[in-house]
Order: sequence, then C-alpha cells, then structure tokens
Amino acid sequence: MSNDKVAHWKELLKRRLASSKKDEKTEEEKKDEEIALFTKYYTEWRGGEKRDSSYKDIPRFYYRLPAEDEVLLQKLREESRAVFLQRKSRELLDNEELQSLWFLLDKHQVPPMAGEEAMINYDSFLKVGEKAGAKCKQFFTARVYAKLLNSDPYGRISIMQFFNYVMRKVWLHQTRIGLSLYDVAGQGYLRESDLENYILELIPTLPQLDGLEKSFYSFYVCTAVRKFFFFLDPLRTGKIKIQDILACSFLDDLLELRDEELSKESQESNWFSAPSALRVYGQYLNLDKDHNGMLSKEELSRYGTGTLTDVFLDRVYQECLTYDGEMDYKTYLDFVLALENRKEPAALQYIFKLLDMENKGYLNVFALNYFFRAIQEQMKLHGQEPVSFQDVKDEIFDMVKPKDPYKITLQDLVTSSQGDTVSSILIDLNGFWTYENREVLVANDNDSSADLDDT
Repeated sequence: MSNDKVAHWKELLKRRLASSKKDEKTEEEKKDEEIALFTKYYTEWRGGEKRDSSYKDIPRFYYRLPAEDEVLLQKLREESRAVFLQRKSRELLDNEELQSLWFLLDKHQVPPMAGEEAMINYDSFLKVGEKAGAKCKQFFTARVYAKLLNSDPYGRISIMQFFNYVMRKVWLHQTRIGLSLYDVAGQGYLRESDLENYILELIPTLPQLDGLEKSFYSFYVCTAVRKFFFFLDPLRTGKIKIQDILACSFLDDLLELRDEELSKESQESNWFSAPSALRVYGQYLNLDKDHNGMLSKEELSRYGTGTLTDVFLDRVYQECLTYDGEMDYKTYLDFVLALENRKEPAALQYIFKLLDMENKGYLNVFALNYFFRAIQEQMKLHGQEPVSFQDVKDEIFDMVKPKDPYKITLQDLVTSSQGDTVSSILIDLNGFWTYENREVLVANDNDSSADLDDT
C-alpha cells in the first residue's frame, strides 16, 4: 500500500474518532431521541400527520381495533388497558379508608337519633367530606345527600344508609374492574369463555363451594354460566355486556356464597349454590338411562312429573341444538331454566318459540288447539274426561287480553303476567290439572291454614 493511501486512511480514522467523541450523549438524551424517532415513524406508519380540517370541529369518536396480525398494536392496547384498570383500582377506597370514613361519620353524627339510627345533617356531611380525602369527594355531593333524604323532620340522613351506599358503589367498581380483566376483546362485554374463566377462578374464594370436587368444577361452571347467558343474552349473540352483569342480581347471588353461615333455605333457592348445581346435574344423570352423556326425547320425557306432552317435546328437539337427535348438558340447562322460571320474559321467549310452530310471531287458535289436543289425549290415558278446547281457548284469550283478538304475541303474554299459566296449560298435563283445580286447591290451603290457627 502506498504512503499516500496510508496517510489518507489515517486522516479518515482521526476524523471518525474526533466526531464520535463529539457525538457522545447522555442516557437521557438518547432516550429522548429514541422517543422522537418512534413517534416520527409511528405517525408515518399510521398515515402521517395530515388531517382533514373537520377534525378541528368534530372530535374523534371511532378508534379502529387492531387486526390479528398487528401484534404491536394489540400488545400496546392490552398494556394500556391493564395500566388503566390498575389506576382505576387505586382510586377506590380500601378497607382501612372505609373504616376511617365510618369513624369520621360516627364522630359527626347529629342528635337526636332516629330510633336506633345515627343521623347526620348537611353541614356535618360536608365537613366529613372535606376531612375524608380526595377519594371520597365523589360521594359527598348534594345529589347523593338528596337521594338518601327521607322524612326526617330535621332534614338529616342516616349514617348507616350513606355508608352502605358508599360500600355498594365501591363494590360495584371493584367488581367491574375484576370483570374487565377477563374482557379479552376490551369492548365492555364478556364472551362465554371469558365468564367461564372468571367463575372458575372465583370458586376458591367462595366458602360455600369448598365441598365441591375438582372433577365437578367444569359442570359447575357450565351450570353457573348458562344462567347468565340464558337471561342476559336473549338474542344468543354469545356475549354479555359487563354493565348488564352488574345491573342484574345474579352476581349478588353468586357472591352470596362467600357467607359461611348461609342458611339451608337460601342455598336451596340459589341457582349458584352447591346443592342446587348438584341437584340439576343429578337430575340430568338420572334421566340419562343409557349413560351416554346425552338425553334422547324418550329420556327427557321423564323430566319433572313426567307429564310434558309429546308434541311439546317434539318441538324442543326440532328447535334446540341437538347432536344426532340427543340433547347435551348445556342445552338441558336452557330447558330447565325456561321451565323453572316461566314468569320471566326470557323463559317465555324460549317457550313461545317452541309454541310458534310456523314462526309467525304469534299464536292463533290453530296453534293453541294443536298443543292442547295432546293434553286431551293424556287426560284420556289417565281415565279423565277431556276438557273442551273451546272453553280453554276462551279462558286463555280472556286471561291474556291480546291487542289482536285472534292472535297472541310474546309481548301479550309478558304484559298480561299470565304467560306462565298459559304455557303450563298447553305443554304440561300436571300444569293444566293445577290450573283446572285451582279453586279446590285454594280452598284446601285455606282449610289447612284454619286448622293450624285452631291448634
């Protein structure tokens, strides 16, 4: 290599070393530069900074969800949601703060007491709000005070009622945050799998479920989840709004199982309790005579008192999801929920769909006659004199009082509050017998009550 070339490379090396010393930056400067570059490239990737002039007047209201292949955006969204929920959780009152609030309220109570209730007036209410701290500020408003104001002659509110109000609000926010953690889509609703995960992880925190075998967990979760979806997802979209879950009483019933001293009566009437879940699953196993894990129409015909008509059961297997003509446990749960809650609109919707054979959206005389004929046939089999359909038809229309005198819609049944009676008359011999002999049964009940009073 010639001396000129060597000198040239030496000169370049010296310049490079000199420039690298000048470019040495602090960690903070490097971080700022990195953020600036990220912002620049991210903005370019999203379409640049060019925006329509309407953005100055109309705020942005639509944010596109990231596609499955946009991994970075999905991760960013998940992380931002997690941070948001953590921040919201920190804004809630913890147990110590609630206890401090109670002491403050008790300290500022205003005599005289209303019975056994400690009371507080508006001035003291505001003083407590100032001392309670920033987290409590939202509860100490004129609106809340007015909401809890009853007929106290001094214009005071009950301290206990106010504290219970605060507790309920805190619980609702905590529960909403807890449910939102399972909201994989991040759109304010839970899919069936999301709710299943929530309840499965909730089981260990419910003392009333301690006796459940782990092998039964999957059946318990299925039983619990079906009630939420049967009543809160009438259109069968496969998802439920978190707001709807919070607004209904089902979550209260489920979390009631935290009470270690829950009475036997409360457990039996609670769909989510261990005895109730085992009862429903036990009935399913007892009906499954061939032990294949599914129910045929013949097996389901023994449900309850065994008096459901064949015509109705035919419709169940025509309309409901079956596998090779047999019903699985999930479909069975919908069936049970409908028949055990016939007064509820969701249950009436289920039954009405089965009665509306031609999908017309209403029941006419033909449909009523079609189903009641099966009741008449069962009466003959039991040696009873069949009741005239004309009499029953007139009674049904008199009970329901439909808008159209020749057609009964689902809304007519719900509005009349007679949907449970009408459905029982048409699908269940035992239900019809109970209706037909209602006056005798009432008289017997009155006689029994009189006998008890005499003793």
